[in-house]
Amino acid sequence: MRANFVLSEIGVGLRRNVTMTLAVIVSVALSLSLLGGSLLAREQVTSMKDFWYDKVQVSIFLCNKIDADTDPACARGAVTDEQREELEAELKQYDIVEEVFHETAEDAYKHYTEQQKDSPIAAVVTPDQMQESLRVKLSDPERYEVISTAFAGREGVHSVQDQRALLENLFQLLNGVNIAALALMALMLVVALLLIVNTVRVSAFSRRRETGIMRLVGASSFYIQMPFILEAAIAGLIGAVLACLILVVGKSFLIDGFLDSRIQVIDFVGWDAVLSVLPFLLVVGALMPAVAALFALRKYLKV
Repeated sequence: MRANFVLSEIGVGLRRNVTMTLAVIVSVALSLSLLGGSLLAREQVTSMKDFWYDKVQVSIFLCNKIDADTDPACARGAVTDEQREELEAELKQYDIVEEVFHETAEDAYKHYTEQQKDSPIAAVVTPDQMQESLRVKLSDPERYEVISTAFAGREGVHSVQDQRALLENLFQLLNGVNIAALALMALMLVVALLLIVNTVRVSAFSRRRETGIMRLVGASSFYIQMPFILEAAIAGLIGAVLACLILVVGKSFLIDGFLDSRIQVIDFVGWDAVLSVLPFLLVVGALMPAVAALFALRKYLKV
């Protein structure tokens, strides 16, 4: 009998405040969608870092004859075969060095013309203008400074470059977008909480006569508050379900159906990552409105 009464009160409350309930559902759905998207974006950035950092190399560019005449870094002359062999042998002694590959000026010219074949500059570049280099693969890319400190400024060395630095700007941009999404999510969450509190207040005011009668007949505070708390929890849970559907549809159509086939250099997050986020959103969607309603009832429903 008590369960039937509580359920009937929940139905009455949802019908009386249908407009505000819909507003709560939409705001919760949007805020939790942004939360889920931010969690997946963070997972995506981490996955991309692991993927690309494993492929990046440290490039030690060696001086050529043109550099020896024009660049102060190569004032001591172009690199000799003995100097290059000495650098290569020394690199192989480092524990963090997995592999050393020598790229000749001719190889560099070939790669350049393949990559810049549509550029008019490629037609006037000659092989003797290209720099030979030592491409170094590290077991720990984070320790790039070890190689840079040891080989920068050496005879025959023009410069030491870390390909990882080229990716940092991309990852910083992605992290910035993620932070912006989290900030927007926080704003939407505040809006949702305000709507929940206002909805509970209106619902409690419209049913003040019923709650007064229940108080007179000896109903406990928890029993009186339960319909209001469950109303908020149900509205939040519906919003969480919509947020889960948004993430599933986004994964199915946007990532799998569109981006995955067009951007093959990125290993997008899989369904395991998406499915791991969904239960968290459902729990947050149900608990957050329930807790907000409980605190609101202490102020607006004196029992």
